Amino acid sequence: MEQKLEGINRAKWWQIAGLALNDVATNLYMWEMIFISYYLNGIIGVGVVIASSLATVMRLWDGITDPIIGIILDKTHGKFGKNRPFLVLGQLVMLGTSALMFFVTPMFPKAAQFLIFVLFYALYIIGYTCQCVVTKSAQTCLTSDPKQRPTFGIYSGICGTLFFTFAPMYSYTYLLQKHMYQFDMGYFQEMWKVFAVASFALTVIAYLAIRQKDRPEFYGAGNTETQKIRFKDYVEVLKKNKALQMLVISASTDKLATQMNGSATVSIIIYAIICKNAGAAGLVGAYTTIPAIVIIFLGIGFFARKFGQMKSFKYSSYASIVIMLALIGLFVFGDPTALSLPGDGKFAGWNAFSLAFVGLMILYTGFKQIAGNLVYPMTADCTDYEVYRSGKYVPGLIGTVFSFIDKLVSSLAPLIVGVLCAMVSSSSELPTAETPYSTGLAAVGIFCMFGIILLGYVCNVIAMHFYPLTKEKMEEIAEDIAKIKKESQSIENIELNKKAV
Repeated sequence: MEQKLEGINRAKWWQIAGLALNDVATNLYMWEMIFISYYLNGIIGVGVVIASSLATVMRLWDGITDPIIGIILDKTHGKFGKNRPFLVLGQLVMLGTSALMFFVTPMFPKAAQFLIFVLFYALYIIGYTCQCVVTKSAQTCLTSDPKQRPTFGIYSGICGTLFFTFAPMYSYTYLLQKHMYQFDMGYFQEMWKVFAVASFALTVIAYLAIRQKDRPEFYGAGNTETQKIRFKDYVEVLKKNKALQMLVISASTDKLATQMNGSATVSIIIYAIICKNAGAAGLVGAYTTIPAIVIIFLGIGFFARKFGQMKSFKYSSYASIVIMLALIGLFVFGDPTALSLPGDGKFAGWNAFSLAFVGLMILYTGFKQIAGNLVYPMTADCTDYEVYRSGKYVPGLIGTVFSFIDKLVSSLAPLIVGVLCAMVSSSSELPTAETPYSTGLAAVGIFCMFGIILLGYVCNVIAMHFYPLTKEKMEEIAEDIAKIKKESQSIENIELNKKAV
């Protein structure tokens, strides 16, 4: 039987699960924003390249706001804690500015709509950054147990799998069909109403989950109120925290790949144009959800807790490389037009292509969720490593610097997709379900859906070779921080007793 680590901060299961819901709360808004190019192109009347470029520029702005918000969070020591003010502020800003984007912008004169939209979008991103930073930062005070921390990945993985199952079903299979396959004003406004209510409710749950742990005694070494953070400390973190460097390389390339893979344009190309079956886009998740959750439980619940997060991340990336190669081969050498799933309106019985595609997508979804959902607890590990290495507790900096570089790289996704589509098409509009098939468009779709993912996981394997935070190292770090906290609290108690006398 493994010995329990002494003096380690642990959380209740519902607190970890509740914080994981914050990721879903922000993903609801993020999902609607992946259709922004269609909103700008079809409603505002902006050209394809400009619409795609704006998404890139705004994601860069998103990255710029990250370290600023992170620094403010690290210096926050109020009665409502470090994290809760950013949770509430972020949600309210996103709620208000997104409503302005989809309901108020069209009321302005046509010539002014684009600039007004850009203004609202820029303000929205500040709110998005505020709420997103809490998902990474709050983990550091929620639990420091290296055996418990990976369980955040389980809850996050389950929530993420369910979300990315139902979001496409709602957006493509239900809502797009309801609006006659047109991204019209009614489409965006109806989606906003559903997602805004859901995001607000999930944010309330996340607030309650971190309320008891969002206190100074659970921060870093327990002495953050007297901690002096200077600019050079941030520079030192970037230069000397090797774990953070390797995780950023790995996760940012993954994010670029998943942003391109999850693009609405790419989904349209793959399912509507190549496979001639637009209805299948929202149904794939329905057949992969439960098996993928089983893979997540085994990969994180057993493997990551027993052998450490780094090994689980690395080997799930190896598995994903093999799966991506198989999917590319299936589309190149198979017959994609044979894809047919129950509920898509074309199903006439299972065939070899459909069975192979669903089987590979089950495996891919499961292993993708293992790697993707270990990034959050591994970011918390990087924060603890910094406390261990330098004595500085800077969860806001580490979480947002990670996000900054992540977004800097992934911001290229909509631009790359838009430029690639423009290169192989003479049309000034993004591909739709009615766009005719072409070899060039098919190549763009396969590369953006599968090829870029393959490259991202190759980067994972290389980066994890140099990542220093093994399971054994994290146990050493957790015990060391627990001792520092105990000593710090003893000194504080002595000082309080002296004052009382």
